Amino acid sequence: MPRRPRIIIPDVPLHIIQRGNNRQPCFYSDEDYSLYLEWLQEYSLDSGCSIHAYVLMTNHVHLLLTPADATSAGLLMKRLGQRYVQYINRTYQRSGTLWEGRFRSCIVQREDYLLTCQRYIEMNPVRAGIVEHTGEYRWSSYAFHGQGKKSSLLTHHPVYLSIDRNKAKRQEAYRNLFAHELESEVIDQIRHATNGNFALGTARFTDEIAATLGRRVTPGKAGRPQKIATEEKNE
Repeated sequence: MPRRPRIIIPDVPLHIIQRGNNRQPCFYSDEDYSLYLEWLQEYSLDSGCSIHAYVLMTNHVHLLLTPADATSAGLLMKRLGQRYVQYINRTYQRSGTLWEGRFRSCIVQREDYLLTCQRYIEMNPVRAGIVEHTGEYRWSSYAFHGQGKKSSLLTHHPVYLSIDRNKAKRQEAYRNLFAHELESEVIDQIRHATNGNFALGTARFTDEIAATLGRRVTPGKAGRPQKIATEEKNE
């Protein structure tokens, strides 16, 4: 079966997930996480991607970014992935692939879904049972949005900034969004869109994107392949 072409539109937010091959770890030490973020910053600047949110889990990565053009995200992930794999293989005396094929992605409607997707990303460690609260996990963007931690990697999306003009009130309002987990239906919608390389948004948004591209941008009615359904668990 041919691969579905990715939907990447300049200046439209993109949610990306990249997994370790066969669910194996891709981070082994604090230095690994730190270097990945350092190179993410370097290559995001070179490729023209604004990084809004991330979480680095033991065996997969989530990113929320806005690409400057249609090739920006692919260039970022290719260069970052290659350098990181070379580092891991050299450091841990291993060989072969680290990542499980291509990264998966979905474009995200700004107005109705961007903050929801951002919460989904930053709450990943809670859903996985690693921590009880998002703020306890080091390797995510939550501290930047909810606690005012400075970051040279991250850029606040205008939708986040529109929460409140006052910085302290904006951070408080953002923290309040994490008082409850996302509804299971919303989580499933994000997972299905990302794993299927579809569009995430309202019916009006997806209809507009489909009309623009001339192809379907939402899942069909048939049952999903078992492999994809399994991959989505706890992500």
